[in-house]
Amino acid sequence: FRLALIQLHVSAVKADNLQRACGLVREASAKGAKVVALPECFNSPYGTQYFKEYAEKIPGESTHKLSEVAKECSIYLIGGSIPEEDGGKLYNTCTVFGPDGAMLAKHRKVHLFDINVPGKIQFKESETLSPGNSFSMFDTPYCKVGLGICYDMRFAEMAQIYGQKGCQLLIYPGAFNLTTGPAHWELLQRGRAVDNQVYVATVSPARDEKASYVAWGHSTVVNPWGEVIAKAGAEETVVYTDIDLKKLAEIRQQIPILSQKRCDLYGVEMKK
Repeated sequence: FRLALIQLHVSAVKADNLQRACGLVREASAKGAKVVALPECFNSPYGTQYFKEYAEKIPGESTHKLSEVAKECSIYLIGGSIPEEDGGKLYNTCTVFGPDGAMLAKHRKVHLFDINVPGKIQFKESETLSPGNSFSMFDTPYCKVGLGICYDMRFAEMAQIYGQKGCQLLIYPGAFNLTTGPAHWELLQRGRAVDNQVYVATVSPARDEKASYVAWGHSTVVNPWGEVIAKAGAEETVVYTDIDLKKLAEIRQQIPILSQKRCDLYGVEMKK
């Protein structure tokens, strides 16, 4: 099946972001994409100072638009993420809609991005956001998909759980920056893909040098052999790739690590 990643240029005007995102979803669908993904924080600038101002309830304006365009195009749409307000708390939340417009999954970012690289970048999502507390998977006629958002990708155990639960594609809307992007963005994706023999796709906003937080870009798809099979540059674009589940099955047969794990010695478990 064809997967499309929309590396959207995100502006400060929410209505423009929504309109352009939906336009690119339609374009991706017209080119044969059956599963389409948007980037992290696609409807608002990324930054703790913006989350409260742009936050919405779910369902709300942005998710309503996503539901409509998923139904119109008859696709599976991974709605990147938006700042979500619920019960006085804010979350960084990804919603997924099916071809009938129904919401199939809602993933709240589990691991909050609190880092300090002296002289380079300091960021603390927990100043404004609360963490999610659950894994998020959904079924398509093609395969089962596991969801994470950006920093979630650094936690190998999460990806392992998704692999154990039968996911063959992991999708991480994310916005790495100019410090962590060149160092770890591709490396982490290749690691998660090889460790779990799955496809891994990441969807970044396009780079905006004038933004307060500058995203790395380079939305990427990695196959279960650890090869980068599609990659964007820094600009707004749509990346297409064909996901070959036969190849995934062949790799798992050739190197059967999943059946060779020593569960008598170690294990990673899902607690809730």
